[in-house]
Amino acid sequence: MRKGVAEQLALIEAPSPQSAEGHRARLRLRLIQAGPDAVADHELLEMVLFLALPRRDTKPIARALMARFGSFARVIAAPLPELVAVDGMGEAAAAALKTVQAAALRLSRAEVMEQPVLGNWDALMAYLNAVMARERVEQFRVLFLDTRNRLIADEAQSRGTVNHTPVYPREVVKRALELHATAIILAHNHPSGDPQPSRADMDMTREIAAAASALGIVMHDHVIIGNGRWLSMRREGMLKG
Repeated sequence: MRKGVAEQLALIEAPSPQSAEGHRARLRLRLIQAGPDAVADHELLEMVLFLALPRRDTKPIARALMARFGSFARVIAAPLPELVAVDGMGEAAAAALKTVQAAALRLSRAEVMEQPVLGNWDALMAYLNAVMARERVEQFRVLFLDTRNRLIADEAQSRGTVNHTPVYPREVVKRALELHATAIILAHNHPSGDPQPSRADMDMTREIAAAASALGIVMHDHVIIGNGRWLSMRREGMLKG
C-alpha cells in the first residue's frame, strides 16, 4: 500500500511533458547529448534565463528578446536599460545575459593573448568583432604589444557618437609608454556597418603613427570593424612603412 502511495506521489511530482520543467529538462538533455548547435538561439536564451528566473516560464521572454533585438548575439550585447525594458526582464535576468557576454569576450581575448597577435590574425579579428561590431556608438580601442608582439593590454580609449569618437594621439602614446609597449594596433568600429575609413579616420591615423614613431613605438595597423566586415589599413596599403 505504501509503495502504491509513493509511486502516485512520484507521478504527481514528476514534470509532465507540457510543463515548463519538462521543457527545461528536454532542452538540457538536447544540449548535453547533441551539442550547442542542436539548440536554437531563442532556446539558448531560455536556458540562460532559467538560471536567473527559476520559477518563470522563460520561453515568452526569450522570444520577446529575439523579436526586439534580432539575434542571440545582439541580445547579449544590448544595453542594460534596453534589456530590462523588455516585459518579464529584470536586473537579475539582464545580469545573466551580461555574464554570458563577459564570458564570451574573455574566451576570445584569451585566445588572442596565447600567441603573438600578428601571427594570430583570425583570432584577433574574431575578438574585435565580438567586442565592437554591435556597438551603437563609435568606440576607439588600442591594443598595446610587447617586443614579441604579445598583447599587454587592450583598452577602450574613448567612446563617441554614431559617427565620431574623439581621439588624442598624445594620450595614446603616453599610455603606451606607461605600459612599456613597443607597438600598438588601433581599432575602432563604424556603427553604420561600413568599414571604409573616412578622411578624419585617415588623418587621425597619421597623427598617431607620427607621434608613436617619434618615441620608437611601432604602429602595426588600424583596423575598422563594421557589421560582419572589417578593414585593415595596412592590408589595404593605406599606411606607409
